[in-house]
Amino acid sequence: MAKAPAAQKAAYRCGECGWQAVKWVGRCGECQAWGTVEVVGGPRLRQVSAGPVTTDAVPIGDVDIEAALSRTTGVGELDRVLGGGLVPGAVVLLAGEPGVGKSTLLLEVAAQAARSGQRALYITGEESVAQVRLRAGRIDAIDPALYLAAETELGAVLGHVDAVRPDVLVVDSVQTVSSAEADGAPGGVTQVREVAGALIRVAKERDIATILVGHVTKDGSIAGPRVLEHLVDVVLYFEGEHHSRLRVIRAVKNRYGPADEVGCFDLGDDGITGLPDPSGLFLSHGLGPATGTCVTVTLEGRRPLVAEVQALVAPSTLATPRRATSGLDTARVAMVLAVLERRGKVRLGSSDVYVATVGGVRLAEPATDLAVALSIASAAADLPLPLGLVVVGEVGLAGEVRRVTGVQRRLAEAARLGFTRALVPVDSGGPPPDFQSLEVRDLATALQTLSRGAQRVG
Repeated sequence: MAKAPAAQKAAYRCGECGWQAVKWVGRCGECQAWGTVEVVGGPRLRQVSAGPVTTDAVPIGDVDIEAALSRTTGVGELDRVLGGGLVPGAVVLLAGEPGVGKSTLLLEVAAQAARSGQRALYITGEESVAQVRLRAGRIDAIDPALYLAAETELGAVLGHVDAVRPDVLVVDSVQTVSSAEADGAPGGVTQVREVAGALIRVAKERDIATILVGHVTKDGSIAGPRVLEHLVDVVLYFEGEHHSRLRVIRAVKNRYGPADEVGCFDLGDDGITGLPDPSGLFLSHGLGPATGTCVTVTLEGRRPLVAEVQALVAPSTLATPRRATSGLDTARVAMVLAVLERRGKVRLGSSDVYVATVGGVRLAEPATDLAVALSIASAAADLPLPLGLVVVGEVGLAGEVRRVTGVQRRLAEAARLGFTRALVPVDSGGPPPDFQSLEVRDLATALQTLSRGAQRVG
């Protein structure tokens, strides 16, 4: 009797992590992603013979670098994030939530490229050309060298590229374009991989600076296969709260510049404008000292931003007091509350605590811990902090104040905006000229500034 084979060849593979299975399943057994398992057939070994080369290999010193130099987009904050501008042949993936302003920004970028003497092609798969034309008129993004087409089929998109021969190509969005050569519905793993691969090949062959708009999932990650982020040259996230005009572009991958830079924008009715100095947006500009407020300096990439934290502590009528945050990490605020109660002797067990930032900015950096703690303590004691004070430092579970990076840059930004003193961790270096800095080792020492502030106000 014939013996059964020891193992059956794998016929299905996850497009995200490469996990293989002998039968189709809806959810990957390795990365737990839904809808990413697809038919690939069994593994086959082939011997590849040498073929003709497209270009000759040359010594690295003889390579012409002029073609790889970046060109400005005309949007200064975007140039900051990209590392100077768009590089011919580079492919940029811009992802963000619906309604955050991606299409408005890229329409402005395409119009600026057209005004600079380049040809720009804007492919829209989500709107009609009339809808995009109305937006372009509203934000003054109309130029004869800016071409517009509404297409959802890959072959038609490539046909427009052949006809227009653009220098800048915008595809809004890559999830809406489908290929007849690939299986699956538009936006699926197979379709997105095929469409993105074809657009990337065209961009590299013809030196077209290409920007692909990507959708995000409910957890904030880019929809589609993870390989899409590996294929492109730059990955940008466009972030912002819907009730706020502030928008932030954050680079998470950049082959042509820094990957830790951010750009700030103001989204209004007449378009989107860059904010080269956004710190003033995150301050309340009160007329005098107020309890429950504390100013800190956070680093967004390399850029220091002065922001204000506000807290409100009120007696609770509930069995379990409320803890609400806005613009801050809820788990980290809960940790700061526990340290305040245990190490700082600030009684909060029977009080509702509300903590928020000003201007819609999101503070996720541990360097803002001390400012959060002092704002809550100020609200609980009904005592204001001294005027002109900024607070920087990470708070540990033992109540110690830990050192953070970039203290000199933070204090220089605070001094530029008129602040005169700061609370910083020990060994943070010297302050800027005409600026006082008080080094604190623990939370208890930092809380003493509340009584000093009350004496000055009194």
